[in-house]
Amino acid sequence: MSIHEIFMPALSSTMTEGKIVSWVKSPGDKVEKGETVVVVESDKADMDVETFYEGFLAHIVVQAGDSAPVGAAIAYVAETEAEIEAAKSMGNSGAAAAATPTPEPIPAKTLVGAASTASQNGSNHKEGRLVASPRARKLAKELKVDLNSLKGSGPYGRIVAGDVESAVGKTSAPVAPVAPVTPAPSITPVAPAAPAPRTPAPAPVAAVPGQIAPFNTLQNAVIRNMVASLAVPEFRVGYTITTDGLDKLYKQIKSKGVTMTALLAKAVAVTLQKHPLLNASYSDQGVVYHSDINISVAVAMDDGGLITPVLKNADQVDIYSLSRNWKSLVDRARAKQLQPDEYNSGTFTVSNLGMFGVDTFDAILPPGQGSILAVGASRPQVVASPDGLFAVRQQMQVNITCDHRIIYGAHAAAFLQDLAKLIETDAQSLTL
Repeated sequence: MSIHEIFMPALSSTMTEGKIVSWVKSPGDKVEKGETVVVVESDKADMDVETFYEGFLAHIVVQAGDSAPVGAAIAYVAETEAEIEAAKSMGNSGAAAAATPTPEPIPAKTLVGAASTASQNGSNHKEGRLVASPRARKLAKELKVDLNSLKGSGPYGRIVAGDVESAVGKTSAPVAPVAPVTPAPSITPVAPAAPAPRTPAPAPVAAVPGQIAPFNTLQNAVIRNMVASLAVPEFRVGYTITTDGLDKLYKQIKSKGVTMTALLAKAVAVTLQKHPLLNASYSDQGVVYHSDINISVAVAMDDGGLITPVLKNADQVDIYSLSRNWKSLVDRARAKQLQPDEYNSGTFTVSNLGMFGVDTFDAILPPGQGSILAVGASRPQVVASPDGLFAVRQQMQVNITCDHRIIYGAHAAAFLQDLAKLIETDAQSLTL
């Protein structure tokens, strides 16, 4: 006889515990190899956890809404119906110590989510099976992409939807990201049952005088990151940028789906090509110069907290594709459907509170990055022209926060000068 444990997977490098969002399968249901059985909430996203074995979901240890540390048993799967009762007994008597061998003659095997069991060296295969998210599989089928030819960028080498989209971008014309869909089970010899609908994100907790509203998982993740940033010696530099040219360009291409956020991200990314130190980060061994320019952009979540979806290779992607990518990222971020690589792979962050009318502010440096740019609102200002006359110009205030261990004031000032030059005199080049 064989009973398999489903362990709480590590869906990101910083995850220490996970919360069960919903069980796709119920006790007694048949499960197929590669089929999604549970949805787990990590720090900033909900992710599907698949099974590597066939059998029956015999016993659920951690119910929907509850949390468990990474590596703890959250359920048991029996290979045959006859073993279901034995699995229930095993779960009831030893759930708190699932990793401890028991005297019962039932060999316990390990069952974990695909996101946590792909090999640590980046391989996306496990026991001869391709490890890919359900959305990546569906997208690959629609776009006719061979998953075996891809290298996964997700946690522990898992192939995610972005890998499929990148492959299409390299081999054919750019394709607009597809709208988010309900995750489908992985392809197996036996057609799996339709998954239960995903539980919608909870509404923000109403403020009640005299009561304490507990932090949600995302808010706790933000708190940990902000506390960690206090250990970094930071400095800030401000700059005034005239935006008449950028505003004119935005009006020209806004109807084509281009957003101001995408334009700002593109301008920052192009400028970073000349200033690789501003795209770098600190390590105990020295300065880490990143090969890609990935722009994180801060987004406030409806149910509290903050997330930073990443526009990968923003300096190389055209502005129209970049805007489509951004819309897709924001929609999936608010639906808590981002893959970890889509919010933790940034090399430089932009925080644009200017869209809310904020004139100027300072941003806190995210852990693992060297710089973050705070962008204020563009407003009409009376300025003196070079010929001594007065004129009205649209201007915005930007403030950059940098890690002083690797970046100095002159480096930040040079970056801001070149960013201003690009926006003020060559904004049209952002469409090339």
